[in-house]
Amino acid sequence: MEQRDIEIFLAVAEELHFGRAAERLRVSTARVSQTIKKVERLIGTPLFERTTRRVRLTAVGEQLHAGLRPAYDLTRQVIAEAVAAGRDTESVLRVGMLPSNSYDLRPYWEAFRSRHPRWRLQIRHNPFIDAFAALRGGEIDALVAWLPVEEPDLTVGPVLFAEPRVILASPDHQLARRGGPVSMEVLGDFPVLDGRLDGHRNIPAYWEDSLTPFYTPKGRTVERSVSPVATLEDIFTLVGTGQAVQPLTAHAARFHARPDIAYLPVSDPSLVRWGLVWRSAAESAAVRALARVVRDLGPLS
Repeated sequence: MEQRDIEIFLAVAEELHFGRAAERLRVSTARVSQTIKKVERLIGTPLFERTTRRVRLTAVGEQLHAGLRPAYDLTRQVIAEAVAAGRDTESVLRVGMLPSNSYDLRPYWEAFRSRHPRWRLQIRHNPFIDAFAALRGGEIDALVAWLPVEEPDLTVGPVLFAEPRVILASPDHQLARRGGPVSMEVLGDFPVLDGRLDGHRNIPAYWEDSLTPFYTPKGRTVERSVSPVATLEDIFTLVGTGQAVQPLTAHAARFHARPDIAYLPVSDPSLVRWGLVWRSAAESAAVRALARVVRDLGPLS
């Protein structure tokens, strides 16, 4: 079995749905079906019982999944650690950005480059869907993410900045016509966007709740739209066409000024904190050096 065969088998075994497994791995459903047939031919027996209504593992499939999952996770960890060691040798530190304001964070980048000229610093965009996958897969070394992050394999480092929320609405939406500032309580009156694709949650529920709460301050349920959201552009399109409103953080108004989006300041006093996060098992000297720079400079005002 090749690595991709194993990944596809594990995805189907855990999703119990060929379409969701394909979405998770970003491949076609046909590719998933072909791979499962190939693996079943290799094993010599069916691994799944498939009907028009459900998919479930056979006894052999359960045995294969129980054996492959820990072995696959260990293999990925060993490879990621080797990659991290190699990156130290290559003197590159790669930082993923969930927020759009890398320009504002120049004091950190400049201080790091000044103090540690032997390390080359690369800043790149990181999607908020499956936001921690790049860390876990060894594609980046550290991530700037909103807090809290409560993942057992990730270390949360120092805070870089904190900022208030804004609520996005189309300019002709009744909320925008009222003007701001507004309270988060208004989310009980209008649907917001959902952190799921095809019913599969792509970001941890607690993490989504910390930015886009499931309940208003007074305890009312915040209705989720059924429209799928995978990118920031999806948010702008759906909000700009009046299908939902959406909380984001204040820097979005500066870096994404658009004629189809009104940014309404939120009156609630709580701030969203953004911090440096990295995979504990892949912590490197360069990551520790960047964390020291952030601690020394302190959070941006």
